[in-house]
Amino acid sequence: MEIKKLYYRIGEVAEMFGVNTSLIRYWESEFPVLRPRKSTKGNRLFTERDIRYLQVIYDLVKVKGMTIQGAKNTMKNKFDKLEERAAILLTLKKNREFLMSLDKELEDKIKSLSEKQ
Repeated sequence: MEIKKLYYRIGEVAEMFGVNTSLIRYWESEFPVLRPRKSTKGNRLFTERDIRYLQVIYDLVKVKGMTIQGAKNTMKNKFDKLEERAAILLTLKKNREFLMSLDKELEDKIKSLSEKQ
């Protein structure tokens, strides 16, 4: 059973997307839809929903090469479709990571069995 975290720290989120934390903070300032909670110490706490929003922003800006303003306009007009696509992409990414870890486990077991013989 996979246990989902309720909140992710900004460093974890930045690592998920392969970007710097400063870029995540910049996007937060530019996209009103992105509003992570803050801990009592002021640390940003991102939910799965925030991560889906970030996936949409990442796809528009980094993958499709849109400007910030272009991404904002696209999100206003097609957000539901974009959010659905982002959710699918995140699910596929998690499934890929799971399958890769399972493959590694199987390889390790096969190696262990062959060493015993």
